[in-house]
Amino acid sequence: MLWVKALHLIAMVCWFAGIFYLPRLFVYHAACEDKPGRERFKIMERKLYRGITTPSMVATLVFGFWLVSYNPTGYFSQDWLHAKLLLIAILVAYHFYCGHLVKVFQDDSNTRSHVFYRWFNELPVFILVAVVILATVRPF
Repeated sequence: MLWVKALHLIAMVCWFAGIFYLPRLFVYHAACEDKPGRERFKIMERKLYRGITTPSMVATLVFGFWLVSYNPTGYFSQDWLHAKLLLIAILVAYHFYCGHLVKVFQDDSNTRSHVFYRWFNELPVFILVAVVILATVRPF
């Protein structure tokens, strides 16, 4: 069980690294004014999303549900887990929206400014803080 927990945490750290960096790339891409720079951002965004962030998300979810499978009745009877799963569902939706934005930038159809992406970049920080508190402190 401890190996599964370790793998879950490693995958989660990798997922969040991608979830933090990808919107930061959107900030720079939205502000970029030269074609070679925009093309470079397209490659970076695609590789980060497909090669690191998405596989890390899948691994995080697999190892997380594997952990719960050791004692599903016990875990699902605790309210902190329900709150954590809700936040994870929001983060998964955020992840897939980032994938949509990768496509928007790929198609050169972005209409939002770098300021929007600066604010957009903040949501996963709050989710990370809440998820870590829920999983370690288990306040309810």
